[in-house]
Order: sequence, then structure tokens, then C-alpha cells
Amino acid sequence: MLLAKPGSIVRMLLRADSAEHLAERFESLCAFWRLAPDDPARARLIPLRGDAALPGFGLAAEAYETLLADTTHVIHCAASVRMNDPLDAARRSAVGSALAILDLARRLAENGVLEKVEFVSTVGIAGKRQGILPERWIDESRSFHNTYEQSKAEAEALVRKAIEDEHLPITVHRPSMVIGDSRDGRIIHYQIFYYICEILSGSKTFGLYPDLGDVRLDIIPVDQVAAAIVAASGEPATAGRIFHLCSGPGTAPRLDELKTILREIFSKHGRKTPRSITLPASWFSALPRIAGWLLPSRRRALSTLPIYMDYLADQQGFGNDAYLDWLSQRGEALPSPSAYLPVVVGRYLTRGTAKT
Repeated sequence: MLLAKPGSIVRMLLRADSAEHLAERFESLCAFWRLAPDDPARARLIPLRGDAALPGFGLAAEAYETLLADTTHVIHCAASVRMNDPLDAARRSAVGSALAILDLARRLAENGVLEKVEFVSTVGIAGKRQGILPERWIDESRSFHNTYEQSKAEAEALVRKAIEDEHLPITVHRPSMVIGDSRDGRIIHYQIFYYICEILSGSKTFGLYPDLGDVRLDIIPVDQVAAAIVAASGEPATAGRIFHLCSGPGTAPRLDELKTILREIFSKHGRKTPRSITLPASWFSALPRIAGWLLPSRRRALSTLPIYMDYLADQQGFGNDAYLDWLSQRGEALPSPSAYLPVVVGRYLTRGTAKT
């Protein structure tokens, strides 16, 4: 999307162990984006070997000075999304990279070239806060499900201070659970949503489920997230605003509905789904221990179940009125989950056999 703008030059920071590793990662990404070796756009895409969490991104002084000379727009979407990292490691990723990005933004502003910064946060900064999370700064104290949420909340606090005290032109984007492309299901990494799909299909739980009640799972296709970030980068008026890139409380599917949809999709693709049996939540929470004792071979597969079930237990929602109004002003609208879930989940179930 960025390269579609004529003349744009995109510098992309990548972690790599060596120059050869950098080239491998770059080629892999170009293949995913379907940028052929002879595509002229590739000449405008420049990979940089570094680490977003290091001062100056770990770049050589000359390379960093090049960034300071003419970078007009910054998109910060680098993060570790591991839920169970030690807090120090999670902070290094989230807080460390926020500090490095803000330092870059300040120096670009001093040089008179900065136009906009897009900071990708997460609705997870709500932690265990109940109810509907509004598109505003969160002042109330709260606990967190994991170190990922806590470190992202701490990083967002730094960004807030930079916006309010220094007036840096930053838009904060809080995506919910990001899933595959709504058009073809493609995604670079299969992460938390796909594990939850296995849980809700019954495949990992022997068909056993807790009482899911009225809890909803807010999801958003990756192409919608990317489109919002790119569009906001070209609109100075979005500086200082917070957008919840999510389905919202009225559209996010209820877990019980999602369970039915997923079981139908799994069956359609030849994946057996065990008979559904609902257990009291306290019984279900003991499933990893019981299965580990009776079926040691399944212990590892179920070991992370409590982490994900924590997400499926909270009565939370994420208000997205500002995001929807902004989409409407641009003549756009979010697709319905019922329209893209068969595509996204189907792609996951046929991975390795589907054409790319």
C-alpha cells in the first residue's frame, strides 16, 4: 500500500543475524507481498538491518543520519507478541522500541522534516478492565492478563506524554485480534486467533467447552488494519487521535456463535469435530492438568490453553465509533465477520496445499 504511492521510498527495519540473513528475510517478505524480482517498486523498498528496541535502532551512525535527513513518515508496528515473556523482556520490546521511535520523531521534528507518526498499540492495553473500552487514554488503574499487555500499556503512556507535552504528530492505532486478509485469508504468521479456532472447534479440547455465555471475540482482518494505518499517515488531521481498529461491541461475534461457525468450517474442510460437551468453567480450567496426566502426549498442546482461555472469559468490548465515523467519511465500511471468516479459516485449514 505504501509503495502504491508514486515515488515513495520505504525503509524497512528488520532483525537479522547477518547481511545474508537480512537478504533472506527481505526476499521472503517480497515473495509474500508478490513483489517479483523485476518489479520496479522493489527499488523503492530498502531493508535495514537493526533492532527497533535499541537506541538508534542499532544502526550505524551513517545509516541513522540518513533517516534523520529526509524521513517524513514513521510507522511503528514492530513488537514481540509473546504473551508469557518475562516482564523485563516484554518491556525491552515494547517500551524500548517506543523510546527509540519517539527519539527518532523528536529529531526529525527538530530537522523540520517530520509529517506524521503512526504508533500501533493494542486494545490489550485495557488489561482486565471490564466493560466497553472507549477510544481515549486510560487513566484508571487496572491489572493485566500478561506481560505483553502491561508492557504495551507502559509504552502507550510514553506516547501519550509525547503527544500532550511535545505535540508530536502521532496517531495511536489499537487493533484487536488481527487475523488473515479478508479477501484471501493470507497472513504471514498464524498466531493467537488460529489457536483459538482449534479450541472452539473442539479439536484441542476433545469436544469439551466451558460455558461461553455472552462473551465476544473481537477480530479484525489484517488488510483493514494496514489500510487504516496507511490512510492515517496521509491525513495530518488524525494526529493526536486514537482509533480502535476492531469490529466493535455490536459486530464482534459471540463466542458461542463463533464456535458454531468454526465447527461448520472445519467440517466443510474435512476436519473432524468431536461432539460438543459443555462443562462448568472450573472443570474446564482443570483440563490441561487432567489431559497431561491421562494423555502425556497432549500435555504440550494444551499447556498454553489457560493463557488463551483467560481472553475468552472477560466481559470486555472495544468501542470503535471514532474509527467507524472516520471510515464513513472516506466512503468505506468494515466487512462483516460472517463474510470473511470462511475465507480466513479456510485458508488456515488448507495451508500447505492452497496456492499462494
